[in-house]
Amino acid sequence: MKLQDGFDSRYRYVLVAARRARQISSGAPPLVETPARKPCKIAQEEIAAGKVQYVTQDAQETSLESAPERASGQ
Repeated sequence: MKLQDGFDSRYRYVLVAARRARQISSGAPPLVETPARKPCKIAQEEIAAGKVQYVTQDAQETSLESAPERASGQ
């Protein structure tokens, strides 16, 4: 399996695809037109099309830590 652009590891790709597949199987509409029926395949096609974004916990913590600094600097 080739590493997808925008992912730092195959493990993260699998986690993102699995979470999106769960959303699709729970009733979320697909973000791409596809003949695929299985949620996992639909999720993979959405990722390949660049329709699925992810945020790591480290990035959230960094943005939360710098938010008060920006607010007090104004």
